[in-house]
Amino acid sequence: MFKLVKFAALAGAAVCALGASTASAQASDDYADLFGTRQSVFNPQLSPSGNQMVFVAPSGYDDETAYVVDLTTMSAPKPILSNDKEAADLSWCNFASETRLICKIHAVAEDSDVLLGYDRMIVVDNDGRNAELLSQEGNSNALSYVQNGGSVISWSVADEPNSVLVTRTFAKESSMGTAIYNRRNGLAVEKVDLTTLKRRGVERPLSTATSYVSDENGNVRLLRTRGKKDGYWTDSVAFSYRKPGESDWTQFDAIGELFPFAVDSAQNVAFASGTKDGFDAIYTISLDGAQTVNLLMSRSDADIDRLLRIGKKRRVIGVGYATERREIEFFDDELGRLTRAMRKALPGDPVVSIVDSSEDESKLLLIASSDTDPGMIYRYDKNAKKLEQIMGLRDNLAQMPMGQMKPVSYPAADGTMIPAYLTLPPGSDGKNIPAIVMPHGGPSSRDEWGFDWLAQYFAQRGFAVLQPNFRGSAGYGDDWYLKNGFQSWRTSIGDVTDAGRWLLNEGIANPGKLGIVGWSYGGYAALQSHVISDNLFKATVAIAPVTDLALLKSRSRLYTNARIVKDFVGDGRHVREGSPLQNVSSIGSPVLLFHGDLDQNVEVDHSRKMANALRSAGVSVQYTEFEGTDHFVTDRRERAKMLRDADAFLRRHLNIN
Repeated sequence: MFKLVKFAALAGAAVCALGASTASAQASDDYADLFGTRQSVFNPQLSPSGNQMVFVAPSGYDDETAYVVDLTTMSAPKPILSNDKEAADLSWCNFASETRLICKIHAVAEDSDVLLGYDRMIVVDNDGRNAELLSQEGNSNALSYVQNGGSVISWSVADEPNSVLVTRTFAKESSMGTAIYNRRNGLAVEKVDLTTLKRRGVERPLSTATSYVSDENGNVRLLRTRGKKDGYWTDSVAFSYRKPGESDWTQFDAIGELFPFAVDSAQNVAFASGTKDGFDAIYTISLDGAQTVNLLMSRSDADIDRLLRIGKKRRVIGVGYATERREIEFFDDELGRLTRAMRKALPGDPVVSIVDSSEDESKLLLIASSDTDPGMIYRYDKNAKKLEQIMGLRDNLAQMPMGQMKPVSYPAADGTMIPAYLTLPPGSDGKNIPAIVMPHGGPSSRDEWGFDWLAQYFAQRGFAVLQPNFRGSAGYGDDWYLKNGFQSWRTSIGDVTDAGRWLLNEGIANPGKLGIVGWSYGGYAALQSHVISDNLFKATVAIAPVTDLALLKSRSRLYTNARIVKDFVGDGRHVREGSPLQNVSSIGSPVLLFHGDLDQNVEVDHSRKMANALRSAGVSVQYTEFEGTDHFVTDRRERAKMLRDADAFLRRHLNIN
């Protein structure tokens, strides 16, 4: 069906540009350094012709650089834009035309003890020249910060190939001392010419607007608004749409709990998320005035959680969901047959994902990865029926044997079978070995089958790793989600502790050598497990954990989403009973904490207060705080230290030689 071509020269050039070679990295025999290094390629995208690819890669310790690759010559990747600010990240770049790209940078700043996130977009040529700020910034007269630097809502504008549609936040300005000041406030849409950067208003600023959606031709068709009260967003959300060729908005009035988020103008429908029999599903809603709702895709065993789109016009090609592994249901039969053929042809029965395409869709960008393979990028040429191997996502780990991730299930205390993934050390028989339970973050999330750098690190260090999708996880429907992992903490954490008991009962975990490791909500679960586990886990590692639900709510008052956080956490006894900080007397085993001081997801006070409380209670605790680091600990020196210290901590307290 297709011919596989490997471009070793390009792969070698990419490795050279991005860091140490596989051979030299493996020679260091330092697993913490290897696994602490971020993946070498992020967010690859094709140009409209399909002959160029852009990607973001780590550079230095905590920096990023965007590279462009000419896929016709397979020359070495060329750097076009770099970020060297410690409290900022170059998130992504994408082609707006064959020669101009748009990149987004996210930064965090502290102002009066409040962490504020900022996004800014930059436009740059494909050779790195003519870099200019695309986002419009506020001035000194502005009465509020302009944190949101906008987003691209259409990469394709009919008859204007060099233009895009972007959102822009307007802030009212003070009139003091000037006759020229801005009176407008809220989110707007502008059309921008990428050569001249001239802008033209498309949608006027609206103070209650939270998002706009265009169709594939650059026509704004959907508007989402949210109520505000006393400066805070409320739960009152409304959606409006435009009929073809009209300028007036029509409010959706018969769609119930559906959430429209994409438009297909050819069918004149909006795609919307909703539920069917308690599971997330995808619907279509007609935009002709009748607002006819049709079920597009649903399942009775899993949430439909992704709408898959490709190309400059963002054509919808299918939906995604996860059972034991990630699956894709294609609306395009040709693409479905193609990915199935590739899955059979490539080694390791990988998950094959189409991540982008050329404008005419004759060239496709794909990623194939598995539990033991960090991933490889391919380009497929439909006309030539040729599959080209471009570069790996983690070249420094490419030749290392990995532990297989096996789907398992275990019984909770009430008999409910809990799905999970078990990763054993490479070559291990999985009997009587050190083990850790590793609950996921979120809590509105889940673990999936695939390459997991953290689980693989601990597997390399000799641990069995069990990742439970406890009740409170997303992806399994409303009944499984319960009220969420905080309000339903007793059930969620009970499932986590039952994961540890299963490891012992199955003879996988050596008695006395069972620990627990978690990040974010997973760190919360690791700490809170001691409230009901009776010292089941002999050592606890918590990275950026939530430790106090009352603190989570009180700190949110500094931000506009305070009402949303308050409703999510809820009120009642669970706020105190479900907070590790309020239950330190239940923790009888040593604790290791890590936290970044620029964490916007979970503020650093959670770990500071927890460390102090544990010390006061006489519990052995180590606390490492990373300066200038966010929730994800992206600095490879700090991440390597975190891995190295966690391994040493577990070995010491689990008596592992």
